[in-house]
Amino acid sequence: MSPTPLSPVDAVRQFNRFYTRHIGVLNERLLGSGFTLPEVRLLYELAHREQPSAGELNRELRLDPGYLSRLVERLRRRGLLERKPSPTDRRQALLRLTRKGQETFAALNRRSHDEIAAMLSSLGTADQHRVVEAMTRIQGLLGAPADASEPYLLRPHQPGDIGWVIQRHGAVYAEEYAWDSEFEALVAEIAARFLRHFDPKRERCWIAERDGENVGCVFLVKKSATAAQLRLLLVEPAARGLGIGRRLVTECIRFARHAGYRKVTLWTNKGLDAARHLYEEAGFRLVEEEPHHSFGHDLVAQTWTLTL
Repeated sequence: MSPTPLSPVDAVRQFNRFYTRHIGVLNERLLGSGFTLPEVRLLYELAHREQPSAGELNRELRLDPGYLSRLVERLRRRGLLERKPSPTDRRQALLRLTRKGQETFAALNRRSHDEIAAMLSSLGTADQHRVVEAMTRIQGLLGAPADASEPYLLRPHQPGDIGWVIQRHGAVYAEEYAWDSEFEALVAEIAARFLRHFDPKRERCWIAERDGENVGCVFLVKKSATAAQLRLLLVEPAARGLGIGRRLVTECIRFARHAGYRKVTLWTNKGLDAARHLYEEAGFRLVEEEPHHSFGHDLVAQTWTLTL
């Protein structure tokens, strides 16, 4: 005698029990860390948003405001996030990850990626696609809203990232501007100097990551005791239009103020219009132009400055 078919409600509940057990959601601490599932989800939202308000996170996560407030306070006491009043509404608090918070989330994100990869590794490629298609179909049929958060995260650099920075600068600028290997060599020199003399209190590299892949970067380095320099801003062509470049420039300026710099300078070349627009929008002003022959072309170097 065949078993009685489950009702739709019972079938969904059975699947929920299976999946939550399978991915370890029932464990008191997620991913073998010291964090609960709600804490990790809050870190995720903060990593993917630019200073959201507590109210915004409340609407997105559908949590009790008092519970969310306690989550925020726990993470704040651990030095993972900071809060400050909104400049437009003093009743609202804006939240952002600290450097420790960025590094903590990056480690959790890698661990989650590796665990899911291990779970899927027992399946062949065709079966992996079937799993993904089934999940996508469930989301679509249940009317899951599109992810309201930014579809990328920013994190500090990790081993291997600087090599990616060099390679992508060389490839992208060769394809888009026909610059020769002299430019890639310059990028390699800048990147090597950053690694050798990195001062975490006054310098920073941000990597923009999307779906586990690097899609952007920027560096802020010490130029003098009072001046910082923004360097090596890059957004992958396929990831443009998502606000990544603007966010990278904003993070540089915010960090420079926090580190006590009085101004930020940058060196670029005339004709890089997308980057120029970002710099102008952020308040940089063109202070010097000088013609030169580099990277196989006659160019006009530009120096831009922002007073903090």
